[in-house]
Amino acid sequence: MAVARTIAARERPLALSRLLNILLVVLVAVVLLFLVRQLVVRGPSYFSQILVFGLANGSIYALIAIGYTMVYGIIELINFAHGDVFTLGGFVALALLPAFGIDESMRGTAAIALPLLAIFVIAMLFCGIVNVLIERVAYRPLRHAPRLAPLITAVGMSFVLEGLMFLWKGPFNLHFPDLLPSQTITIVEGTTVSVKEIIVIGIALVLAIALGVFIERTKLGKARRATAQDRDAVQLMRIDINRTISATFFIGAMLAGAGGMVFGLYFNNITFDLGFSAGLFAFTAAVFGGIGNIYGAALGGLAIGMIQSFSDGYFDSTWTQVVVFAVLILVLVFRPTGLLGMRVPEK
Repeated sequence: MAVARTIAARERPLALSRLLNILLVVLVAVVLLFLVRQLVVRGPSYFSQILVFGLANGSIYALIAIGYTMVYGIIELINFAHGDVFTLGGFVALALLPAFGIDESMRGTAAIALPLLAIFVIAMLFCGIVNVLIERVAYRPLRHAPRLAPLITAVGMSFVLEGLMFLWKGPFNLHFPDLLPSQTITIVEGTTVSVKEIIVIGIALVLAIALGVFIERTKLGKARRATAQDRDAVQLMRIDINRTISATFFIGAMLAGAGGMVFGLYFNNITFDLGFSAGLFAFTAAVFGGIGNIYGAALGGLAIGMIQSFSDGYFDSTWTQVVVFAVLILVLVFRPTGLLGMRVPEK
């Protein structure tokens, strides 16, 4: 009897797993059938256009998600203030545009290329410095505290940044000058890609590749990877952990700041609480791709952007958040580490 009970107890989880797998296959099949039907009804050109929008949106989410996953990978902290650093990058860029003499009358001209590049660099550096200060003042003293303490502190820092931006620019939906070229390129009949979308995707791609090279080739990048794997061993090798963690916060915030400016240039508006929604989607992307994995975060950002665009395009947009988080839950149920996730060791 005891043996039979043991066998039955072992078979129950297997049966439940098989049932969940069957339900997942059925759900995926239903979604695919619906998309095929919509593709036939609306045509391939509409599908291609939605795909382009999704890649552009996903590129912005990827820039934010990489910062989330870098910080979590090294100190296992969900930096809720990261989304607001993203908004801060857009605010700083918006404030610097008049100082460089840039307005919408110069849209698409070569004269704005160098000033925009300078503003990009300044906004990224400013966000990096702010994030390093946040880490030094708010997170480092709580590094060995119970995990709930730094988590609550991260939420508090998010509200602080939102409050400061509210006092700076008010609760208004601010117009960001439309400076990128308006020309479009026809890929196939009925499907066009704007130069603006190409620039957005190109910026995200260049920054992601540059980060990958930095992580793989430089001493600081290797120190970051080593610290993420075994902090005690890194200390024995006399690697400065505080410097490595600060550099991680700095780099992640630089990408978020770039994302904030790209968002403004692409959507031409920005508001003080933008970081809440954008940060939530980007954190979802980081978890979706595999928290702690930089390439997974980038892939997750692209995936979330496309899911959002297809949901807006083929379903009612009010269901978009439901669809995004339902997909996230399904991924976590069947693959808890995410698409490309790795198990982050306890530190």
